[in-house]
Amino acid sequence: MMVPYMFNEGLLDDLFDDKWERDFERALRHAEPKSMFGKHAANAMKTDVRETKDGYDVFVDLPGFKKEDVKLDLENGYLTITANRSEDLDEKDKEGHYIRQERCTGSCARSFYVGEELKPEDVTAKFENGILSLKLPKAEPAKLPEKKPTMIEIEG
Repeated sequence: MMVPYMFNEGLLDDLFDDKWERDFERALRHAEPKSMFGKHAANAMKTDVRETKDGYDVFVDLPGFKKEDVKLDLENGYLTITANRSEDLDEKDKEGHYIRQERCTGSCARSFYVGEELKPEDVTAKFENGILSLKLPKAEPAKLPEKKPTMIEIEG
């Protein structure tokens, strides 16, 4: 069972003098919990797939990411899209003392089975305005080996 973390103000009473305690409390009051992906977190990696006569167009929403944050990998028939992001949030008072310092990192990933016939050179990718666009060709259907009769004729 997971126990929720509870902030006990009394723990800090002996650790800080009045000035530091006031600064710390002020920083806590003004600290807003932020999602690594901002207000658009619920929209991260929403995907649309459109079939064309030659293949598939895939559009993946990655708001707040840059092209260098996104990685594509095609292995064993699975296309995996991974997006990583990190940022530093520093706040200092007038004398240069830290009031709050945070480091945020986050990543998200999705995998799609696209078939083992597809090779990395078959896929084209473009990233523009927070949208990753992929073009995937339709794979030629695999030809089954010609089945030879296994029945034995009975004479007589």
